[in-house]
Amino acid sequence: MTALSSRPAAPAHSWVGLAIALVIITAYLGSWYGVLRLDLATLPWGLILLAIAFRTFCHTGLFITAHDAIHGTVFPQNQRLNDGIGAIALFLYALFLYPVMREKHLQHHANPATADDPDYYSDAQRNPALWYGRFIWDYLQGPHRWIVLGGMTLLFHSLFWLGHVPLSNLLLLWVLPNVISSMQLFFIGIYLPHRDPPDGHQNQHRSTTLPLPVFWSWLACYHFGYHWEHHEYPHVPWYRLPAYHAHPPQG
Repeated sequence: MTALSSRPAAPAHSWVGLAIALVIITAYLGSWYGVLRLDLATLPWGLILLAIAFRTFCHTGLFITAHDAIHGTVFPQNQRLNDGIGAIALFLYALFLYPVMREKHLQHHANPATADDPDYYSDAQRNPALWYGRFIWDYLQGPHRWIVLGGMTLLFHSLFWLGHVPLSNLLLLWVLPNVISSMQLFFIGIYLPHRDPPDGHQNQHRSTTLPLPVFWSWLACYHFGYHWEHHEYPHVPWYRLPAYHAHPPQG
């Protein structure tokens, strides 16, 4: 087993993580600018639904990028750049502050599915909606809450009143994808892997894996469903988790 570390050893000259992170951030910003200007009244519902799905995928990609940065795998050879990419991705996601999210996520890894895990609620096992609500609310504690909620509200109204972005575009192509993305991350990355199974957890990570085929695992949540593998090998970036799922290292 690999010990938990937020600054793992990694290939000294690997630029793959950085390149993927920049593609995700560029796709998010490009689609954000483009779809908010669309005339939705002229588009068939099929294309609108496709735009919502793509925007959701981009939103989730931002969070996964920040998550990998927390574990030091976006650009391992330069901690400042690695953390900078993570901070940008989280800020674009919903004005989240990187140090706050990093502290909470590493606490999750240190105490998975226990009373000391900020992502876990044993009294909400039979009510995933309650667990989801508490999960979101507890990540918005103290000043962080008002920065996120106040900032997102200000940005929304600025885009509507000053940027003249149609309300339907804001709601369908920005707000809705963000909400769906948060649910996607919660259910694939928290609830399903860490809920208590009938016979109890069988490993120290108190986590299971969603055995999806690689393509569907990628679409579901950037392989976040390979969750035992992530806890066992936190130094492995998201795009390499399928290999660890298929062929776990021996010894």
